[in-house]
Amino acid sequence: MKKLLSWMLLCAVMLSLPAMAEGAVRVASLKGPTTMGMVRMIKDDEQTGAYEFTVAGAADEVVPLLVKGDVDIALIPANLAAVLYGRTEGKVGVKAINTLGVLYIVEAGDSIHSVGDLKGKTICATGKGTTPEYALRTVLTAAGMDPEKDVTIEYKSEATEAAAALAAGQATVAMLPQPFVTAALAQNEGLRVALSLTEAWDQVMTDGSALVTGVVAVRRDFAQSNPEALEAFMEAYRASTAFVNENPEEASEWIADLGIVAKAGIALKAIPACNIVCIEGEEMQSKLSGYLNALYNQDPASVGGALPLDDFYL
Repeated sequence: MKKLLSWMLLCAVMLSLPAMAEGAVRVASLKGPTTMGMVRMIKDDEQTGAYEFTVAGAADEVVPLLVKGDVDIALIPANLAAVLYGRTEGKVGVKAINTLGVLYIVEAGDSIHSVGDLKGKTICATGKGTTPEYALRTVLTAAGMDPEKDVTIEYKSEATEAAAALAAGQATVAMLPQPFVTAALAQNEGLRVALSLTEAWDQVMTDGSALVTGVVAVRRDFAQSNPEALEAFMEAYRASTAFVNENPEEASEWIADLGIVAKAGIALKAIPACNIVCIEGEEMQSKLSGYLNALYNQDPASVGGALPLDDFYL
């Protein structure tokens, strides 16, 4: 019954969209967790045509579309939205958090059960000079450790390399994002998820922030000119994320069909760990502003050189 009601709600919202906006609303997103929550919308839109969806392989494919006004809404990394806010002088804002943290500490062994247990360990990771590094350093520092002295972080260029190092026994601890975590566990029974960096962040940070991966970014002029269409999108998106979380079996097939994750089986196991959400309003601002502040403290350039003002939060 819950599945039927979710589907009926989403269909009702989608069918109401054409009357709310002139032409299809243009939406861009990235392959991976930030798009997984939207697959119900994408599948249903095959019948309604209310949207033009673009699912890109990299963020640099989406940025020019958003900046030039070729898309209205984009599901992108949280810090990138902050960078674009500064670059466009406030013409890009954020409507919601759509994905919390997707980073995990994976171990070949059973020695890590808290952040403190990372002391003295060598961590194989990706994302040097980007948000994964800053997130890890923030958590380690908040837990009372010096990332330069208390741990050794060995960086690989891609998550697949870090996973391969674990599989080959070249590393015993790695920080990996989903869905690479699920894929690594499926290939090696000797691995285990030792820590969720999202949960670790919540435990050591006291500012009401959260580890955030993706957000729903919106062009400000679109939001101002088409408030009904934007709210209709958000209503459909809320229902879609709920459907994906409540019906992972069906959603995983669509995720694979759309090429977001290679195999439905991997997507099925990854969905619960991808922290797919739709957080809006004051809670969104509190969690996201605290996260961006943490990144700023690590490297101001990671958020565009300055923290966004309050009007960033739509």
